[in-house]
Amino acid sequence: MLARAAKSLAGGVSSPFRARVPRPLYFRDGCGARLEDVDGNNYIDYTLAWGPNILGYKHPKIVEAMTRAAQGPHTYGAQHELEYMVAEKIQSMAPCAERVAFSSSGSEVVQFCWRLARAFTSRETILKFEGHYHGWMDSVLISYHPTAAEAGPADAPAAALHSRGQVANARENIAVARWNLVDAVEQELARQPIAAVVMEPVMCNSGCILPRPGYLEAVRDLCKKYGALLIFDEVITGFRMTTGGAQKHYGVTPDLATFGKAVGGGLPLSVVAGRQEILEMAAGGGVAFGGTFNGNPVSLAAAHAALEELSNGALDCACRAGTALMDGISRIARERHVDLLVCGFPTAFAIHFTARAELVEYRDTWDDDTARLSAFIHKLMDEGVYILPDGRMYVSAAHGDAEVRETLDAFERALS
Repeated sequence: MLARAAKSLAGGVSSPFRARVPRPLYFRDGCGARLEDVDGNNYIDYTLAWGPNILGYKHPKIVEAMTRAAQGPHTYGAQHELEYMVAEKIQSMAPCAERVAFSSSGSEVVQFCWRLARAFTSRETILKFEGHYHGWMDSVLISYHPTAAEAGPADAPAAALHSRGQVANARENIAVARWNLVDAVEQELARQPIAAVVMEPVMCNSGCILPRPGYLEAVRDLCKKYGALLIFDEVITGFRMTTGGAQKHYGVTPDLATFGKAVGGGLPLSVVAGRQEILEMAAGGGVAFGGTFNGNPVSLAAAHAALEELSNGALDCACRAGTALMDGISRIARERHVDLLVCGFPTAFAIHFTARAELVEYRDTWDDDTARLSAFIHKLMDEGVYILPDGRMYVSAAHGDAEVRETLDAFERALS
């Protein structure tokens, strides 16, 4: 299948991220927390399609909602009741959501947020952090995974391009700082006018590193002091860390937030939520925003069902399973005297082969033994456990006691 696909698709895949180690797999079915590939191999799955399937595969409430929506027009290009029903649901869950806007991908809503921030503050520069991912577009794919040579000195990080084809002026209007260091943020805010400080509140895309106690609160205060907006990229943490995202978990409310992945329950959907006066600029304040598939009825039907399930206890089930996995993996590594660190929160965490006792910022991940991680991921696949190529594991509401037990047994065999 891969050989055939290579004759029509670039690299044989629809997203080049999927071509990374261990290997591109073809699947023919999945249910709950398990997948079956076309060769008949079965896996306990912790990729969840790179995050969206927070309820697992083929959840009956999602299937029912999609089936009902599919019997009507698949898109209107106009208004329908699911738009405000899902928006109201998000308002009830996410603290920052005075107003809501829909799109189809995380990369799109990040662009909208940055445009809103620049319009609202009449400033141009956005401050982002090393290791944080905000989409693949030129203007944001800066210092995502820089090498030590690309990153620049610790006291003056460089704005590193990530892709061939990015023009040098993609760096313009972007400032880069090391994350989890309050002084680094204040230094940049004091140095030049900043429109917005944007971050993953948990650095999920580079190791699932948690913010230091008090860090988010300090950045919130600094943004107010210097007149910058605070933007949380909650494409991963939203409706996954808690039903209200990282902002609710940590009690820090940003001015704007992006959501994706879990919010659609497996369907393509992204969201911007934030202060009324900022988002209303798209309605009458001269800020351009649009999209043919914004508010797609099938996606919103799935989102409404997913958010209902998550608020009715499904996320609690996922968190219990994830906690047991994190604790169990750490215990097995200790017992076998393996330098392995588990970072993150119960429904999104990553394993690191490192001698470090703690990871604080992106540069700490340079010490990871990535070759050992790659070999370990291959071993896990042989044991029927499927995780992401960077060592990330997403846990869904479909992961129960049996999946936890089988996974920990597989980890023990693979580590041995």
